[in-house]
Amino acid sequence: MSARDEILGRVRSALADAPELPTARVPLRRPDRLTDLVELFCDRVADYRAEVERCPPEELDARLRAVIPDGARVVVPEGLGLDVAGSAVVDRALSAAALDRLDAVVTRARLGIAETGTIVLDHGPGQGRRAITLVPDHHVCIVEASQVVADVPDAFAVLDTTRPLTWVSGPSATSDIELDRVEGVHGPRHLHVIVVT
Repeated sequence: MSARDEILGRVRSALADAPELPTARVPLRRPDRLTDLVELFCDRVADYRAEVERCPPEELDARLRAVIPDGARVVVPEGLGLDVAGSAVVDRALSAAALDRLDAVVTRARLGIAETGTIVLDHGPGQGRRAITLVPDHHVCIVEASQVVADVPDAFAVLDTTRPLTWVSGPSATSDIELDRVEGVHGPRHLHVIVVT
């Protein structure tokens, strides 16, 4: 008998007389209506310290101009189809160094997950390649209300998992050993989500 088997045997015999504890089940909030999904999505995105707002389609261009500071250097993916203020450059394989000199990126999302406040990009038209969403310090992401799904299983039912996927839950952040939060280490320090309703 190995030492591992001996230890596991002792654990099993010690637990043999222990009463079985009930499993706590926390019901997931599964909103029935799209407005409830969008509300939950916005709440969860805000919980991650991201900025989130809603606007009707006819106000989207104006909201983008208000979110991007004057004089900011912005990169956009091909196929975005929006009027982004200033001297926005279309990404055509910009180098990492060139992306690092830019202040912000504006993209669309493939979908949003209400339960987790997560944005998923599959890097199709209007979303661009992964590098443009990770290098600039400010990511402005547009999510259509119709793209918001309830939870992760619903997301997988929609997503093509053969495509590269980037899952974004708030601004990039990590904590050191003393639990001091540091933002912007692995991606954008600022995330601004505009939900088009």
